[in-house]
Amino acid sequence: MIAAMHDVLIIGGGVIGLSLAWDLARHGSSVQVIDQGPLGREASWAGAGILPAATFSKALHPLEQLRGLASEQHGTWAAELRAMTDIDTGYQRCGGLHLAPSPGEAAALLAWADLMREEGVEAQVIDRERAATIEPGVVTSKALASCFLPDEAQLRNPRYLQALEKACRLAGVELTPQTGATEWTVVNGAVTGLSTSAGQLRARRYCVTAGSWSGQFLQRQGINLGIMPIRGQMILFRCQQPPIQRIINVGSRYLVPRQDGYLLAGSTEEEVGFDKRTTDEAIADLIGFARDIVPALASASIEQTWAGLRPGSFDSLPYLGRLPGLANAFVAAGHFRNGLFLSPATAIVMSQLLRDEQPQIDLAPFRVGR
Repeated sequence: MIAAMHDVLIIGGGVIGLSLAWDLARHGSSVQVIDQGPLGREASWAGAGILPAATFSKALHPLEQLRGLASEQHGTWAAELRAMTDIDTGYQRCGGLHLAPSPGEAAALLAWADLMREEGVEAQVIDRERAATIEPGVVTSKALASCFLPDEAQLRNPRYLQALEKACRLAGVELTPQTGATEWTVVNGAVTGLSTSAGQLRARRYCVTAGSWSGQFLQRQGINLGIMPIRGQMILFRCQQPPIQRIINVGSRYLVPRQDGYLLAGSTEEEVGFDKRTTDEAIADLIGFARDIVPALASASIEQTWAGLRPGSFDSLPYLGRLPGLANAFVAAGHFRNGLFLSPATAIVMSQLLRDEQPQIDLAPFRVGR
């Protein structure tokens, strides 16, 4: 059975795919999203919902422009999603405290703070005493350098994905979970159909947004994308009351407090293929890290542990744009740890591209085969 033709068929129903579908639908496009599993239940569901501070106006490199656009859009999207779906995504500008416990990390943090200020982001280099005043529940005595970013924000990623899914349905997007894509048919340099576990699907244009699985799918089509899954393990603590109010960043690890007393601790970076199991060693290390930084967590219960697979690329840039040799096939994948953060900006520029508009950000640095 051959289904009706949509303007765009999106392969992958995570935060990138759902965001793109919503933006396309709001601009009048007919869209279908398929996913091999439940919608929105992979990397972005498994993350912590950290939204770094960034600005668009002073950004020069397209990646920094993408970050700036994302930062500016998240508040707007959160308000629009709540108005449309009645789902509170938990968006709040809670601020972020960055701590560096070693000389090398301290030097890197101070250089990064200088860069943030050059790009128009408020980044306050502070001493240990000031850090302890900002966040009394945090042990700052071992920090050789500290930096506070008042505009760092967060959202509740499961709620955000639920809101996006509902918004897509309300906007007329056809959502098709539990539908795996196998291969597409190419005729004269254009995709004419996609074979799936639910039958043949057709669209005028196709976009692959399947996160860590994008590389697998495209490799079957003869396109080497170079995306690899990077496992990140996580812990959810449950506290009687929030022991901290702000995001705490120590290198690649972090603590993210929720207003209801839950606190997320993460995360590892492991190249283990498509293995989403947690390990006793990594979880024990994260518990130790969390309780060393916030001693009050010693009495907190561990509600849950889990792992997700982030889509990493060789140069840490996502792939955004047209797929080589195909007139009507595109990709938006490889965001690594920043998929949730970059999702509204990615959706905007890719929606512009798919609707034959000039993207407001130069996508050349993100091209496949760069």
